[in-house]
Amino acid sequence: MDRENKNSVSAILQHFCVESKSYELETISNGYINDTYMVLDSENPVYVLQRINHNVFNDIDGLMANINNAFNNLADEHYTKIDLIKTTEGRPYYENEKGYWRLMSYIDDTITFNTTFDVNIAYEAGRIIGKFHQLMEGAHKGDYVDTIPDFHNLEFREKQFISAKAVADSAKLDLAKDAILFAEEILEKLKILHKTSLPVRICHNDTKLNNILFSKKSNKALCLIDLDTIMKGYFFYDFGDAVRTIVNTAPEDEKEFAKISFEKKLFEAFVDGLASNGTLLSTEEIDSLPLGVIFMPFIHGLRALTDYLNNNIYYKVAYENQNHDRCLSLFDFTQKALNELDHMQKVVSEKLK
Repeated sequence: MDRENKNSVSAILQHFCVESKSYELETISNGYINDTYMVLDSENPVYVLQRINHNVFNDIDGLMANINNAFNNLADEHYTKIDLIKTTEGRPYYENEKGYWRLMSYIDDTITFNTTFDVNIAYEAGRIIGKFHQLMEGAHKGDYVDTIPDFHNLEFREKQFISAKAVADSAKLDLAKDAILFAEEILEKLKILHKTSLPVRICHNDTKLNNILFSKKSNKALCLIDLDTIMKGYFFYDFGDAVRTIVNTAPEDEKEFAKISFEKKLFEAFVDGLASNGTLLSTEEIDSLPLGVIFMPFIHGLRALTDYLNNNIYYKVAYENQNHDRCLSLFDFTQKALNELDHMQKVVSEKLK
C-alpha cells in the first residue's frame, strides 16, 4: 500500500471508538472478497479493519446485524469471543466515499492454516465447528438475513452456469470444455439434495480451514472468523466446506492433480472432533454429510467456472485463467470425494450416530 492510501485508511480509525493515536497498517491479502488490514500499535496487532465489498454484499445493514447477533451468541469458555468495535456514532460500521468499513478486535498469538497434515488440527477444526453450531442453536432464525441470496442453492448456481455458457466467448468455452462436461454430469448426481427436508440452521457457510483461528502455542482451535456469510443453511454446507480444505493437503487452485488428495485419517479426525461436542445432528443430517463433501467443492468449482466464463467479475484473480484453474482443482477433489463416498458413510455412521 502506498503512503497516500495508508494515510487515507489510517484516518478511518478516527471514526471508531479506539484510543486516538498513530497506528500502522499491514495489508492482509489472502481473502478473495474484502480488503483487509491489520492495525498495529507499536508493531503489536490490535485490530482488524475491513472494507466490505458492497458489490458482493448489497445489504450492509443486514450483513452487520447478522455478525453482531452472532458475536453475541458466540461466547463460551471453549469458544473465544471476537468484539465488533462501534463507531463514534454507535454504529457497527463507518461509511465514506471509498466504501463501508468495520473494525474488530484482534485475538493475540493466533494462526490460521490453509491446509494441514496434522490430525490434531483436523480434530480441532471439527470440534470448533461443532461448538459454533451448539452456540448458534438458540439463535432466532428470523433475525438473520441472507447476505448472499441463494449462496449455496445449486439450482440457482446451475442457472447462472447455463447463462454464462450462453454468452462466453468461444476460446473460453473451448478451454473449459472438459470442466463443463464434468459440471453437467455432477449436477445430475446432486439433484437428490434438491428434495431435502433437513432442518434449517444458522450456518457459517464458509468454513474453509483458514477461516478458523488457532492458538499458536497449543494449536487449539479458538473460533471461526469471516462471518460475512453467516445465514440460514444446512449443516452439510459447513461440514462439506471444512472437509474440502482439511482432507486435501494441496492448495485450492493446485494445477498438479496428483498432489490433490483425500486423506482418510484427516477425515476421521475431523469427524471425531465434531463428535466430541455430543449429540448435535439428526439422523437425516448425519446421512447427508457424505454428499455434502461432494456438494461443497463442486458448487465452489461451479461458481469459479461460471465466473471464468463471465470474465472474472466476482472473484479476485491474479491471472486470466485462475478461475479456470480453481474449478479444475475443485472438480478433481470432487471426484476424489465421490470415490470415497462409501468410506465417508461408514465413518459418519459409526462416529456420529
